Amino acid sequence: MILIACHSEGDEFDYGKTGLLISGTEETPMQMFTVDEMPASYAITVKATRKIDTDVTVRLAIDTSLVSKYNADNGTSYYPIPLNCVSLTQNEVTIAAGSATSTSIPIKITSTDDFVDGCTYVIPVTMQSVSGDGDVQVIESSRTLYLRVARIISFYSLENNLNASSNYIFPDDKCVNLSNYTIEFKFYSYKFGKVGDIKRVLAIEGKNEEEANMFRFGENGSAGGDILQWVLPGGRAFSTTHFQTNRWYLVSCTYDGSTFRMYVDGVEDAQTSISGKVTPFQRFELGMSWGGYRSSQFFSGRLAEVRLWNRALSANEIAIGLSSVNAQSNGLIAYWKMNESEGHVFHDATGHGYDMDWSDTWRDDKEDGNLVHHDYSQYIKFVCDENNKATQ
Repeated sequence: MILIACHSEGDEFDYGKTGLLISGTEETPMQMFTVDEMPASYAITVKATRKIDTDVTVRLAIDTSLVSKYNADNGTSYYPIPLNCVSLTQNEVTIAAGSATSTSIPIKITSTDDFVDGCTYVIPVTMQSVSGDGDVQVIESSRTLYLRVARIISFYSLENNLNASSNYIFPDDKCVNLSNYTIEFKFYSYKFGKVGDIKRVLAIEGKNEEEANMFRFGENGSAGGDILQWVLPGGRAFSTTHFQTNRWYLVSCTYDGSTFRMYVDGVEDAQTSISGKVTPFQRFELGMSWGGYRSSQFFSGRLAEVRLWNRALSANEIAIGLSSVNAQSNGLIAYWKMNESEGHVFHDATGHGYDMDWSDTWRDDKEDGNLVHHDYSQYIKFVCDENNKATQ
């Protein structure tokens, strides 16, 4: 099976020889290294495609320069792990004569102190050299194992309160017109209603609600109250996913100038095509703020990781950012983590000046088109408990 897989990859492999690969790469070169406590270890072995006749020694090394090539080949944006945080306990493994698997060596992460929040780190472990048997050959597609570091983290999020449903409107000089964009948010629902029992999560739109991107559950025409509707400029799309209660999801919605795509936890879920739409961003609505609807359309749950980009992210980019992203990522306009733990200001992690102060919000109280100023700071609450855990 290994040799067939390698042939399909196009390797220039001599099939009269014995192939060598780092264990795990026969499935995929990218493996998960879950880190909970320090220090953390991952055992690495080298395998041969058949038992060998004489001892073979393989020299291994961590080569962080390979991360940029992996990104270029796969359209990803991983970061090489800081070398002061990781080590190989030794550099060589041996496959003994009569065996097909080497001794193991642990790769250790000793600290995450130099990790930058939102960056997904990768450790490339590669076979540098082989000695001891002229009839063995490295399978190039399995020469390098890429270990994606997955940290278990606890995080704060916003606990929704119907009395906090309102709008923050940015000054005119902060308005941006988006012909390509991505909107992302994480949510955790306590309950869903039936079809017709609408629960609105949020909206990103122009100053006067024009060309809105609005997200809600339970809209008529959907297949259930657990179906997410994306009301987008000039159209709408329903998720195919039936969302569950009491778990976190990341929803990512992209527009590339012609096609709107919705992703759920990094997997494309729905799409619709409308060309030439431009969305002005100057207003953020939390929940449903209009008149008395903020009670009847209240979304009971939590909110975190709200992001706005000025470009359509690729599926690979979305998948990397399921937990969080680097605040200085290319094209990231505003990033509200909703993790302040206290206070009533949703800080923009990018530093671009899109902080939202919930003592300075506006909403249409009487459904007559007139906005009234409200201080809803007392209704902002952040929570961190056993439900708020993620793998970064």
